[in-house]
Amino acid sequence: MNRITATADGSNTLYNEKIGEHYHSKHGALQESKHVFINAGLKHAVALFPEQEINVLEVGFGTGLNFLMSAAYCKEENICLQYTGLEAFPLRSEELASTEYDKYVSNDIWSGLIDNYGKAMQQSACILPKQQLRIVHTYLSRFDTMDRFQLIYYDAFSVQHQPEMWTDEIIAHVCQFLQPGGIFVTYAITGNLKRALKSVGFTIEKLPGAAGKREMLRAIKQ
Repeated sequence: MNRITATADGSNTLYNEKIGEHYHSKHGALQESKHVFINAGLKHAVALFPEQEINVLEVGFGTGLNFLMSAAYCKEENICLQYTGLEAFPLRSEELASTEYDKYVSNDIWSGLIDNYGKAMQQSACILPKQQLRIVHTYLSRFDTMDRFQLIYYDAFSVQHQPEMWTDEIIAHVCQFLQPGGIFVTYAITGNLKRALKSVGFTIEKLPGAAGKREMLRAIKQ
């Protein structure tokens, strides 16, 4: 169902033949992850919440690339990372390994993910001494938690291929898990998405998009 594919910056992604879409931008998987989720998301959250601990919820864990980039940044900056990834259709560990993302992170981060991938789907797993990963195998609509996050990475497939992930109802549902002042960041920007976020009390920022996209969206919960 998933086929390994090279992207324009030399990094790999997977093409989901059932959905009909790549997990990452064909213009560059690595650069998209860094541009959208690390530079516009994680770094901004760390500046707003300078407690040296960040709690991230990712919708669409997929290949784990956004987690790996987050882990690398937090290791470099000595920040504690609590990371929850939602994934309705988890990849097999062999598919994860086939991405060859070990090229872009240190050995301890890569082996921490690969060795603990199965455990992380059962309970929170320690990837590094200051990094915890939990992968929740569920649909977003069924997800519930008492946790409140400082940052949401919204990395679902596009509205063209997965419209149920971009409705007003599902956006309101996920945003309830974000604490006041928290950040919602995604590669997409549409009029419907902006209206949905404004309706639940967010201020919207339009930022330059990653390669291949003119704009992206960051929103702050008031």
